[in-house]
Amino acid sequence: MTTAAPAVRTVQGIALPAPGTWEIDPGHAEVAFIGRHLLFTKVRGRFRGVQGAVTVAEDPADSRVAVTIDMASVDSGDRTRDDHLRSPDLFDVERHPTATFTSTAVRWTGTTGTVEGDLTIVGVTRPVTLDVVFAGAVRDPWGQDRAVFSASAQIDREDWGLTWNMALEAGGVLVSRDIRLEIEVETVRRVDAEPAG
Repeated sequence: MTTAAPAVRTVQGIALPAPGTWEIDPGHAEVAFIGRHLLFTKVRGRFRGVQGAVTVAEDPADSRVAVTIDMASVDSGDRTRDDHLRSPDLFDVERHPTATFTSTAVRWTGTTGTVEGDLTIVGVTRPVTLDVVFAGAVRDPWGQDRAVFSASAQIDREDWGLTWNMALEAGGVLVSRDIRLEIEVETVRRVDAEPAG
């Protein structure tokens, strides 16, 4: 069952999601990270367990984002590497099973914007700015309204105390400090939610 209200509204001639709470669909969400191995090779991983919501306000600048990531759900395509990522050397998932992102400011122009927020990993909180794109909204065959967002950011993992590394004989280190975050989420409008103010 779904509301008959449109999934989008027009703001200054641009189609944006209708106000309300848009919950992340865990089956259609990816929080990916990309680093360098041996200085050259790109290594990509992702977290399968992602939950949260985008609360869209009448004024897009008043919108909010809250996300929780299951750190044990990390998947880089290599079991040994994933076990190491979960270990106390890095994500320490036994002591810190989740990471969170909570927005603190939203700036929006057209279908793009920036979302500033606090990212907490292994109990350490640091500010991060995400570049965000609203890709569109559609009503699926089951009558649910879905909105799709992409986001990205560049971070230094050592800002969160993720300092494990190994020196290379020829110079440099095994794993890069700079990590690129790439996020793709499909959200579903919660029908019983009142529009955000």
